[in-house]
Amino acid sequence: MKRIDSAKNPKVKQWKKLHTRKEREATKSFLVEGYHLVEEALKEKDQIIELILGEESNVPSSWNLDDVSITMVPSEVLKAISDTETPQGAAAVCRQKKEAEQKSWERILLIDGLQDPGNLGTIIRTADAAGLDGIVLGEGTVDLYNSKVIRSSQGSIFHIPVVKGSLGEWLNELNEKEITVYGTSLQNGSDYRTADQGDPFALLIGNEGSGVREEWLQMTKRNLYIPIRGKAESLNAGIAAGILMYHLRG
Repeated sequence: MKRIDSAKNPKVKQWKKLHTRKEREATKSFLVEGYHLVEEALKEKDQIIELILGEESNVPSSWNLDDVSITMVPSEVLKAISDTETPQGAAAVCRQKKEAEQKSWERILLIDGLQDPGNLGTIIRTADAAGLDGIVLGEGTVDLYNSKVIRSSQGSIFHIPVVKGSLGEWLNELNEKEITVYGTSLQNGSDYRTADQGDPFALLIGNEGSGVREEWLQMTKRNLYIPIRGKAESLNAGIAAGILMYHLRG
């Protein structure tokens, strides 16, 4: 077990840099904060590079810390590396996941240019809960390892495979495999409740403001919408994705 006492320590400065996309991509690592996210990371122990514990933290007895590199720090160091106002007593530097095997995926979520990290994290969490096989992040989508995405996913980022990819290539391949691709659009769309349940599918969710790009909608089998009963203009992207995933999953 190691110990760092100063927030000016070079290693602490390196941890802080992980709040930038540039550093995360350069090191292929990211930072998680809080007991719950650290606990979820420990379930995939080979992903943890270093566990950072506050000197006054109460480590749950259920945590298996065998073969985990641990650094003890005072509260001021945790505050220095935290992206939240009230940091908890634990954090971890984790490896970014390697590309997952995708050939057997039959229930897939495709994301086109989603920008809000809270929405993406919520969608990842919901896809995990709904039992989807994997998620593809298309061009222009917020960084998977953004701290707000990680917090909103509530640890599901460690459970469900998430990959970056070309939506055009994915759509071509899915159509060749005859997996039904559903877009989300009011134009030329149909009520989501008319879609078949339980069959292999891919669901395409678009940008919060502009929706799914037209070029991708032209490559879907059907486009779905969720009826609005009240006066709201639209549903939050995360809520809409959840309704559709659970319906299609059956």
